[in-house]
Amino acid sequence: MSTLPRTGHAVAADGTRLAYQWHGTGRPLVLLAGQANDHTWWDRTREDFPSTITMDYRGTGGSDAPDSAYSTPGFADDVIAVLDELGVGEADVYGTSMGGRVAQWVAARYPDRVRRLVLGCTSPGGTHGVERSNDVRLALARRSSVEARETLENLMYTPAWRAANPGPYRVLGAHGMPPHAVRGHLVASNTHDAWDVLPEITAPTLVLHGDDDLLAPVANAPLLTERIPDARMHLFAGARHAYFDECRPESSDLVSDFLG
Repeated sequence: MSTLPRTGHAVAADGTRLAYQWHGTGRPLVLLAGQANDHTWWDRTREDFPSTITMDYRGTGGSDAPDSAYSTPGFADDVIAVLDELGVGEADVYGTSMGGRVAQWVAARYPDRVRRLVLGCTSPGGTHGVERSNDVRLALARRSSVEARETLENLMYTPAWRAANPGPYRVLGAHGMPPHAVRGHLVASNTHDAWDVLPEITAPTLVLHGDDDLLAPVANAPLLTERIPDARMHLFAGARHAYFDECRPESSDLVSDFLG
């Protein structure tokens, strides 16, 4: 894979500039990061795939941060704006956490643009989604403190893996986000509800989840698998929210085999 990505900006329908990064050549895999994170979420796993497109959500990284309403359907439209800018008609899409919520809308609203779909550590949202516990919510509400950061690290990774891999970790939030963008991402993720459109997804779908995930409870994985036609599911024993990092290369191999 080339070490020099093709980078630039696409422009969304409302004029927002969206930073993108295209590594490698061949049929691209779109990688979508979690809430309030940018493309660096995928720094450890991007190289496992021959051709990847990442992007910085509006409000993160090199993208604009408009002070307007953010939503997962809106983020899905931004993904399509990036693909249009790059001249990519059809791609595989792999979204984790909030990126999995965004990926649901990409596949449901733009079925001709998604060849295969991978949904990791995510939820259908709405009244059907299984929410994290109040204890987890309270811990995350103190996110600016050292204690909150340690809590988030513990939700992402097992203690044994953290001891062997001291970081830095790229999945704990993008640096430099303005407060309105942080709030916008939180609202977008919390108000996500794709339940009614999940049966409309036509792309072959793989659902992945760590079975010790308390940030996005693992009970959401079978809900997605049963709701999306012909979806299949794999759980990683003992893994937490960042299974794609801790369980690499097993998880990347599973995705590569699924994509064929």
